[in-house]
Order: sequence, then C-alpha cells, then structure tokens
Amino acid sequence: MSKRDYYEVLGLTKGASDDDIKKAYRKLAMKHHPDRNQGDGAKASEEKFKEAKEAYEMLSDPQKKAAYDQYGHAGVDPNMGHGAGEGFGGFAEAFGDIFGDIFGGGRRPGGGGGKQVYRGNDLSYAMEITLEEAAAGKDTQIRVPSWENCETCKGSGAKPGTSPKTCPTCSGQGTVHMRQGFFSIQQTCPNCHGTGKIIPEPCPTCAGQGRLKKTKTLEVKIPAGINEGMRIRSSGNGEPGPNGGPPGDLYIEIRIKQHDIFERDGDDLHCTVPVPMTQAALGGTIEVPTLSGKVEIELPEGTQHGKTFRLRGKGIKGIRSSYPGDLYCHVTIETPIKLTEHQRKLLKELDESLRKGGDRHSPNTKSWTDRVKDLFK
Repeated sequence: MSKRDYYEVLGLTKGASDDDIKKAYRKLAMKHHPDRNQGDGAKASEEKFKEAKEAYEMLSDPQKKAAYDQYGHAGVDPNMGHGAGEGFGGFAEAFGDIFGDIFGGGRRPGGGGGKQVYRGNDLSYAMEITLEEAAAGKDTQIRVPSWENCETCKGSGAKPGTSPKTCPTCSGQGTVHMRQGFFSIQQTCPNCHGTGKIIPEPCPTCAGQGRLKKTKTLEVKIPAGINEGMRIRSSGNGEPGPNGGPPGDLYIEIRIKQHDIFERDGDDLHCTVPVPMTQAALGGTIEVPTLSGKVEIELPEGTQHGKTFRLRGKGIKGIRSSYPGDLYCHVTIETPIKLTEHQRKLLKELDESLRKGGDRHSPNTKSWTDRVKDLFK
C-alpha cells in the first residue's frame, strides 16, 4: 500500500511554512495520541498518530523537506540512499511541547537554557487540638524548619577563598540530552543536579549547600468548627525551591484528641448519660453537659435504656455550616451494685410487688417472651 502524501496527512498544501507544519502536527497528535484514545477506535487512532508523526519528522527537517518536495517519498526513503534517521531536533522539540500539553508538563520556570529552577516541596505538619478548641477556634504558634543562607560562604556553597566551577558534564546548562531512537530526552544533569555548577572545595559550615537548616515560628489561626483531617494551607512556608525556585507550601493537618464525654459526628455531638434505675423508673430532672455548660433534661417516668434526647443547637457550628449541629444524649440505665442486706430486702419486696402487678410493669419483657414462644412452636 502506497504512503499518503505527507502534506495531505497534515492537511496542508505543498510550500506550507514551518509554523503551519508544526501547528498541524500538534493538532493531529493531540487528537490521535494513544493515551487519549482507548477502546474500539484505539488501533485506528494509533495508526493516524504514527502517520502524522512520520510526516512531521520529514517536513520539519529542512533538508528532508527539500528532498521530499523534489523527489517525493523516494527522496526520503533510507533504502534509496537519502538517509532518514538523523536530525530530529525539530521533531523532539514539538513532541516535547505536545507531551506538555497532554500531561500538564512542560518546562519549569527558568527551564530553558541554563540551570533548572523547580518549586520546593510541600511540608506537612500534624497539629493535635481538643474538641473544645476545634469548636471555638484558636490562635496558636508552631515552629517549622526553614533555611537561611550560610554566613561563612555567603550562600555560594564554596569554601571561603574559592568559587564554584562550571559543570563540565553539562557546560553550565544544568541539563543533558540523551537520544533514544526518534526521541531527544532532556534530563537534569546528574553531576551538578541542575545547578550548572560544581563545588571543588565545599564550605565546611554548610557542606556545600549554601544554606543552613533553622527553625521559625509561625502564627496559625485555627478556624472555629474545623474537623478531624482538615488541612490549613500556609502559602510559601514549605521547602525552598532548588536553584532559587519558589518555595512550596506548608499544610497543617488537624488531629482532634479523643474527648472524655463527647463523640463528634459531623456537626453533631453524642454523649452517654448514665441514669440510676430508680430515677429512670420514677422520672425527674437530670443535668447533662454541653460544650457551653450544663443544661437540664426532664426525664419522664419509666424511661427505658437507650432512650435518646436531642438538644437542638448544642452541637458544633462547622466551617461551612449556617447553623450549629445538635447534641444527642443516649440514656443508659445503671443497675445498682454492692447492695446491703436491707437494700436487697427492699429490692426483693419491690420485685414481688411488680410481679404481682403483671405484664403492665414490664411491657418489653412480655413482648420478648411472646416472640421466644412463637420461635419454638
């Protein structure tokens, strides 16, 4: 099967400019790249991608383009003696741009000729606070690592009286190029690590780093209503970027200490309230805690174990909430222990009296007993 005309593949006419060729190829590569086309049409897209790549390889090289314009495919066929395996610098450049568009890469700030400049790493700091502090918010201070220029070498990294030298591996560019087939790959220089300089005699104070690790104090504002696992971002307080790049950020991750009374569920709070058996039977008023103080609850006569009382607005007002949550008080009936003989006698008399009263004193027991009987019929 004969090859299609390279200009036709790129949707151009003979005599198209270098910019037109590059733009046409970028458009087709973005459309048919294998990483963007999966499923049934993947194979067809891959073929179109390869076809467009081949067309661009030839037309982006001035010598190959001239040979193709004069002789057609025969002018660039390696079997015809014209050689098609060298000089792909233009292709690599365009292909690198396309990969940057597809994968969000591209060159870093300052990443052209000269040393590579990168953004510093982000740092994480775990801060533990109480539930009360999470609900009300707080202003606090933390100490985090920072870097300062070395006073001995004034930030150069070189021993006083000496100076850094141009890296012989990359000639001061900070990057080296490697060829693999059609691809020209740019990598950070392994000798100077992207700085473009080497230090024959490192500074004894900073070991050639040009800076020393210190600590600094930051003011942190914990917003009211913050919850477990939320993060506060402190811009620019991460690690400094290599070669003078911008610093990363500091992320303060919140950890909330376990509370002795309350458990948090979103904006709501839950607590367990033990109630003596006699008080649950007779009813009355009990005090329950909230984050803002104590409140009273009316306990109805005959309150059962597991009864839940809802106190509206006594929870926590979350960061994104318009109203505070609620407090749920779960009643547990407490059975008396370590009884005296007199108390045991009184309870036995009470038990006998209740049994004589029939099922009306223990409706749950009667219902459960009936279900058990039905099970074994």
